[in-house]
Amino acid sequence: MSKQPQIAYIGLGLMGLPMAKHLINNGYEVHGFDINPQQRAAAEKSGVVIHANLQSTAKSGQIILLNLPTFDAVKDVVFGENGIVNVIQAPQCIIDFSTNPVSEGCELIKLFRKETSCTWIDAPVSGGPVASASGNLTVMLGAMPDEYSSNEKLLKTIAGQLTLMGPPGSGLVAKALNQLIVGCLHAVIAEAVSIAKKSGIDADLVPTALSGGHADGVLLQQIFPRMMANDFAPRGYARQLLKDLDMVASYATELKIPVPMTSQALTLYRILIEMGHSELDTSSILKVIQR
Repeated sequence: MSKQPQIAYIGLGLMGLPMAKHLINNGYEVHGFDINPQQRAAAEKSGVVIHANLQSTAKSGQIILLNLPTFDAVKDVVFGENGIVNVIQAPQCIIDFSTNPVSEGCELIKLFRKETSCTWIDAPVSGGPVASASGNLTVMLGAMPDEYSSNEKLLKTIAGQLTLMGPPGSGLVAKALNQLIVGCLHAVIAEAVSIAKKSGIDADLVPTALSGGHADGVLLQQIFPRMMANDFAPRGYARQLLKDLDMVASYATELKIPVPMTSQALTLYRILIEMGHSELDTSSILKVIQR
């Protein structure tokens, strides 16, 4: 039986640390780094071999996983002064779970592949920390078929739903669509919660009442109860969804596609952030509707 590849994990935050724990539980040796010392300490307690810097981490793994909060962070980790592009060597492979803007992300992938001759797979995810911890993420891949095949076992360890969308960069497009739908639905569910609360019905029964109908879905079943309970502990940060909706709007502009619903959700999240709620869960958009 062949030994599983050693993993280098950069970005051990809200999504990265649960995934790293899951990989360790599935027999992978995981080396890692995070800019936040508290996250490094938490990861070390979970069995991650912590390194002092990016380049040392990158050299420790056959496969390098990135899970970073912004595209600026991705660029700095890869091409910055102490970036991993200076030490990575084929046949090492990068799998990036970050949510990056489509056009700029594709340019970064092309530049990386040209400068290193290494594989880069864009693999943005959906599902949140719980799915990350249990290996049930929805993963949208951009990769060449042979690159996907070479990493299929690892990817299936972290994914409940895994789709090869096309060549490198294709996963970024799929994630943009995911964030468009998620952002708009958050705003719609917040409106529904607000109406239900004031209507006089037992609002807590709404997800059950709508179950199996056309309005049903994962977000309705998960987000509606959180909003009802004013439970805004972060499963995904409001600031992140604002960043993602900005990214979607910019890409739509490039394509000359009108996105009025996305624009409205974007405005609501801008207001939410201005209200001082950037570190709350994305479901805290309810605060804008009820203000």
